[in-house]
Amino acid sequence: MLSLTSSEYLNPVNTQTWTNGRHLVRCRKVIQETHDVRTFCFSMQEPVLFFFKPGQFVTLELEIDGKQVMRSYTISSAPSIPYSFSITVKRVPGGVVSNWLHDNLQEGDLLPVHGPVGQFNCIDYPAQKVLYLSGGVGITPVMSMARWFFDTNSEVDMVFAHSARTPRDIIYRAELDYMSTRIENFKLYLICERTEIGQVWSGYRGYLTRAMLQLIAPDFLEREVFCCGPAPYMRAVRHFLQEAGYDMSRYHEESFGATPEADIALAEEHAAEAHEHAEAAQDTHCVTFKESGKSVRVASSTTLHAAAAGAGLTIPKACGMGICGTCRVRVLEGETEMNHNGGITEEEIAEGYVLTCCTKAKSDVSLEY
Repeated sequence: MLSLTSSEYLNPVNTQTWTNGRHLVRCRKVIQETHDVRTFCFSMQEPVLFFFKPGQFVTLELEIDGKQVMRSYTISSAPSIPYSFSITVKRVPGGVVSNWLHDNLQEGDLLPVHGPVGQFNCIDYPAQKVLYLSGGVGITPVMSMARWFFDTNSEVDMVFAHSARTPRDIIYRAELDYMSTRIENFKLYLICERTEIGQVWSGYRGYLTRAMLQLIAPDFLEREVFCCGPAPYMRAVRHFLQEAGYDMSRYHEESFGATPEADIALAEEHAAEAHEHAEAAQDTHCVTFKESGKSVRVASSTTLHAAAAGAGLTIPKACGMGICGTCRVRVLEGETEMNHNGGITEEEIAEGYVLTCCTKAKSDVSLEY
């Protein structure tokens, strides 16, 4: 019988992997989760595998009112969907950064981010039975963990208890309901502080208490606990867990306070290095789109697809990884460098075609588009 080694039947994809540092990402989608909460989805121009530990965070590098501002947000998506990542942000009164994101960040915008980092995650603290406790927008890191276990068909026994002000404030409600109906090892409990006029609610009411937790997870003493939410919420959770004799070495929490100073310092260092590099780099090329009559000057690190976007043109693409061949365009003049993954034939290359999603200009070039 013929046996194949892994190298004979696996076709490796040429792509990059995310590491802690400064990365320029593009906002791909903005999702309105609730009346005051939005999810912002990001990816890079060239495919990058966003591997991180569920529960970790990124630091956004923003310019607000002429000043550089660094602010951290937990990654709400899971690394099981590896070519993009998301953050979920709540608009709050007086929230300089959160309100700026809601009012200004749009699909297509570029944004520097730093990370991923963070000790609050489900990878460093493995357990067969977990209890996720969250309040308000504190749901984001535990949602990342739950999504990871759900997407990877994990056998981890999960109890997910989330507290919100009212039913309309429950973030990811439809997705949580879906997850709870698809697998037996995900038990969902939603708690609302109050209901508004006209709202129908049959779930738990009030605040999470020890008695309520006993009903939700009678075996909570046996579970690894991951908790995130407002400071009073986490303080109450710690108090009644300690009263119950819970082993607090198995309790993990994340607070949404100021970005840790060490992370800000590292992010500022990376930002300064990036600005110095940008000022020093003068290697740019002119990309001309002959049929459209448009041209744009871009850095040598920019793909032809991104150059087209900069010129206001949209070249169709599907995979963005040089696999599908959708973004094929012929080069009329100039030198290019392509790093594809099988989406183009040698005959097409000989005829001058390239895949714009994975091709960069090495001189001034002219494209048939």
